[in-house]
Amino acid sequence: MDSTKSDNQAKNTNEYDWSDKLILVAEDQELNKVFFSKALTKTKVKLLWASDGELAVSLCKLYDNINLVLMDIRMPKLDGIEATKQIKKIRKELPIIAQTAYPESNVKSESLDAGCIDFITKPISIPNLLMTIEKHFAK
Repeated sequence: MDSTKSDNQAKNTNEYDWSDKLILVAEDQELNKVFFSKALTKTKVKLLWASDGELAVSLCKLYDNINLVLMDIRMPKLDGIEATKQIKKIRKELPIIAQTAYPESNVKSESLDAGCIDFITKPISIPNLLMTIEKHFAK
């Protein structure tokens, strides 16, 4: 495998400036919330939190300035697949990235079929998280 860095490889965390962006993180596990908060803090992005799928849908209705959603697939009240479907009905163009600890191929295909534009599996590496978000902010 070639170990030279390409232009597409991860930037240093300090090189991302998303101070004009708002990300909704739909995540019910406290430890994962801490991870996302620490991983994204240097990017200066603003974060909104939803601890279940129903709240994620409600927040997408309330805040039309959400730029991206990080959607946990397994959550209480309304799972991430159904929450994604409902969000896509009201915000068709909103990028939603599925994130899950259950990388079975059917979970990935269900997520993409529901309207997610990308899929990351836990444990999530910070460089992969940042590159994935940047890819969709750049569109």
